[in-house]
Amino acid sequence: MAAPAQMSAPTPGSLSAEIRRAVFWPTLAFLPVFAALVALGAWQLHRLSWKTALIEAVTARTVAPPVAAPGPSAWGDFDADAWDYRAVTASGRFDHAKELHVYAVLGEARGRFSGQGYWIVTPLVGDDGAIVLVNRGFVPADRIDIKTRAEGQIEGPVTITGLLRRPEPRSWFTPADTPAKNIWFVRDPAVMAATLGLPASKVAPYTIDAGTAATPPGGLPQAGETLVSFENRHLGYVITWWGLALCALAVFVLFLRGRVRLAIAASAIRAASRG
Repeated sequence: MAAPAQMSAPTPGSLSAEIRRAVFWPTLAFLPVFAALVALGAWQLHRLSWKTALIEAVTARTVAPPVAAPGPSAWGDFDADAWDYRAVTASGRFDHAKELHVYAVLGEARGRFSGQGYWIVTPLVGDDGAIVLVNRGFVPADRIDIKTRAEGQIEGPVTITGLLRRPEPRSWFTPADTPAKNIWFVRDPAVMAATLGLPASKVAPYTIDAGTAATPPGGLPQAGETLVSFENRHLGYVITWWGLALCALAVFVLFLRGRVRLAIAASAIRAASRG
């Protein structure tokens, strides 16, 4: 009776090649995905640092003693990042005939008016002819007509204290302004000044949100409603992206273990068939 055939074991070289083939392409496909998840987490970590510093800087600016708003000599190299939300003062006379209406929905109001309405933005003309567009405050939609709040149309020289604001950006979802109807959706002093026919060189590259003390008799416009709040969810995003990276890595390791086991088994079967 013939002796049973002995099963041949795969050689180390053939086994290594089999394993390399089993893991090479999956690893090549996985690495860019893993690197992208790690990079997104790192980017959000950077954003967290930036947002934290921004919140600290803005908070300090809003409570600091007000300073004079930058004049025409500083407009050429105006640094919006350094001045945004800084407490400032500006003096002049309001040109109520050029009042602008910027659509707003006021939620957590400090005053008694809220809901849908408009920011009232009015040119403040200084003695030197320099013009600053001042957000005098909020009025409800049914009080947009200047005749319904005549007592709030202050005449004569005034000094406004408020927060300096950089020009507002326009997103893809921002409705188009309708200058013909005096309805606006962003406060961009350059665009507004051009529509009003004001000389560009005379208009400040920023606006000022009037503080609560600027609310006139009658309560409208309702000043001091600037929302100083910044969402800071970046730590959550860091955890999310890096958590996904770790989960993906764990799943991939388990996947590779299975591939390696299959490669070893396949190599053993081929060796046996040759034996």
